[in-house]
Amino acid sequence: MLSHVEENIPLGRGLRAKQSSVRLKDYVTHTVIRQNPISPSPTPSASAAVSSHTEPQSFREAVKHPEWREAMQAEIQALEKNSTWTLTPLPSGKRALGCRWVYKIKYHADGRVERHKARLVIFGNRQVAGLDYTETFAPVAKMVTVRAFLAVAASKNWELHQLDVHNAFLHGDLHEEVYMTLPPGYSTPDPTLVCRLKKSLYGLKQAPRCWFAKLVSALQRYGFTQSFADYSLFTRATDSVQLNVLVYVDDLIISGNDSVAINSFKSYLSDCFHMKDLGKLKYFLGIEVARSSSGLFLTQRKYALDIITEAGLLGAKPAAFPIEQNHNLAHTSGPSLTDPEPYRRLVGRLIYLAVTRPDLTYAVHILSQFLHSPRLDHWHAALRVVRYLKGSPGQGILLRADSDLTLTGWCDSDWAACPLTRKSVSGWLVFLGHSPVSWKTKKQTT
Repeated sequence: MLSHVEENIPLGRGLRAKQSSVRLKDYVTHTVIRQNPISPSPTPSASAAVSSHTEPQSFREAVKHPEWREAMQAEIQALEKNSTWTLTPLPSGKRALGCRWVYKIKYHADGRVERHKARLVIFGNRQVAGLDYTETFAPVAKMVTVRAFLAVAASKNWELHQLDVHNAFLHGDLHEEVYMTLPPGYSTPDPTLVCRLKKSLYGLKQAPRCWFAKLVSALQRYGFTQSFADYSLFTRATDSVQLNVLVYVDDLIISGNDSVAINSFKSYLSDCFHMKDLGKLKYFLGIEVARSSSGLFLTQRKYALDIITEAGLLGAKPAAFPIEQNHNLAHTSGPSLTDPEPYRRLVGRLIYLAVTRPDLTYAVHILSQFLHSPRLDHWHAALRVVRYLKGSPGQGILLRADSDLTLTGWCDSDWAACPLTRKSVSGWLVFLGHSPVSWKTKKQTT
């Protein structure tokens, strides 16, 4: 009866076909290549493998790869074309701040590599107040303004265009006397010279303020008026033409009811700065913008999938809702996390995901209360939110095209539900027409 079984099969070895665990699909395996640190360069195959998937941490590592060398050369050419500095001996009694290269791989919305970016950054952390800088503040657009801006454009069927300012911080005029050492890899006949900065540079504490002041000046010359509610919003109305601009550092969104006026304004900006026209708005601050006859759909699907992947829960069973209604996280007595950083990072990412996910607001509010000393139960609660995302990674908000611009708000609160302070938690949701633009969960102060 057992004659068909081969004799060379080891005892205890099952005949059932083996399959890898689903959990293993959550992780990307890497091959670590160790090499002699004295060696001037790695093998070509190792170099290509590393440069295609990782961002260099030092100039010595980046200079080995042609794509990063080209990126650094392009940055130097842009700095010289912009007259960012002049080479001069260091005056007596002055000091020169150091600098370094920072490398970043830019991606498209679908995850494809767009370009390799090298940025020269000065050590602004060594600046002295009153000596190297004075004022530093520069505004960025509030997220409620971004959503309201897009909701109005959807309701009025206005065009939406996006512009990116190339090397934005380099356009700002620097009024302080600041010196910088020569950039790594930058060769001059006299290596004792330093750079006297004429324009702002990435890393300077006042760089964002200098750039924003330069941009505001250019917009006001064109006839735009700066909003008092949000200093990053600019409007211009002439006869029947309406133009609006929303600024987030070096990203600009333009909306308007006249395509000719929009193109004319874009040409004006290109004359003022080195602009990159990204065309119709599709991807902004990690938010995917999809336009249809129904309106504008905002989602952070790629960002949500990145969170799920990083947590290792791609193969997990989705949760029906983000947090238990009768949770007892405030009174948990479980062990403290040895390393709280993963918890803080996860909660921080969930906070930004709530920009287009009102359904996460309450759960994120609860989890944010334990960032100082998270425990194991808090970590499990955060992972539950991720499992909830697993069931709906592409969920977002729809800014409707068939909506008026009437403001409507809803609010509610519990009754002294916080077990530690016995304070109530309030929540509100504001619609512009039928489009959600503002929401929040907040513990009451009294």
